[in-house]
Amino acid sequence: MGGIWIMGELLVEVMRPRPGILLREIGEFRGPFPSGAPAIFSDTVARLGQPAGIIGGVGRDDFGRCLLDRLGGDGVDCTYVLEADDGATAVAFVTYYADGSRQFIYHIDGTPAVWATSPAELPDAAWFHVMGCSLMASEPFRQRILETMKRFHESGAQISFDPNIRTELLHGRDVLEIAEPVLETCTVLLPGTAELALLSGESDAAAGAARLFATTPLQIVVVKQGSQGCTVFTRDGSFAVPAYPVDEVDPTGAGDCFDAAFLCGLLEGQPLERCAQMAAAAGALNAAAFGPMEGDISPATLAALID
Repeated sequence: MGGIWIMGELLVEVMRPRPGILLREIGEFRGPFPSGAPAIFSDTVARLGQPAGIIGGVGRDDFGRCLLDRLGGDGVDCTYVLEADDGATAVAFVTYYADGSRQFIYHIDGTPAVWATSPAELPDAAWFHVMGCSLMASEPFRQRILETMKRFHESGAQISFDPNIRTELLHGRDVLEIAEPVLETCTVLLPGTAELALLSGESDAAAGAARLFATTPLQIVVVKQGSQGCTVFTRDGSFAVPAYPVDEVDPTGAGDCFDAAFLCGLLEGQPLERCAQMAAAAGALNAAAFGPMEGDISPATLAALID
């Protein structure tokens, strides 16, 4: 059975310890935490017991070791992670505001995070997942990810896509221009409510999903709605799954864990409703811990929260 693969940025995250401290202010930080949406996704897949692999790059430094030790220790295949001698591992700085919003400062472009290339021989994959933030980090890297996606698809892998829009990385570019090549190929889309509206041009989620079903090969659209849970749309109908209540500590990475658990459910052959429950539980567990991939996520903890 093929695994779940991804290509994208690997970075460490350095975080303000509590809300309300501006990034421009002198003050405390916590970290480094292993991070990057693709890393969070891949690590969650591995912790849920499915074959996981990542294509990316780090510097041959302590931040790179922080990432590789964590990913490799959790079972992620890091065969295609470049370790560069002439560049430092990417870093993101993040702070929270009282209303729950976040601000990031990224140091990604020009680092090994965007230097990885498509492997000469692809690993066996059932799924190849694409993160929108990875497509925004660097234009040459975006093209290499799209090339790799095409090769995985031609080899028989299904394509999934989380738009994961980071306004700090857009630099005035049009979201649709970035996303359209993936929408032409993927069968599973995992957007937030606002992202679905941007991609479909429809403010209503049901209408947005219907428009995308009419214009793309999509089979499943899972709309992530935070504390309201999620809604799963297929070409035959829709259903909602509520969120699991936890004491939220840090929502960073929750959506990436959600994606991973949903695809793990599909890989296991679970019914769609169970896939969505697994996804909601993984997102909740990650949000209950400080750090972007520090949630207590395993098959046992997901089952306990769901059942």
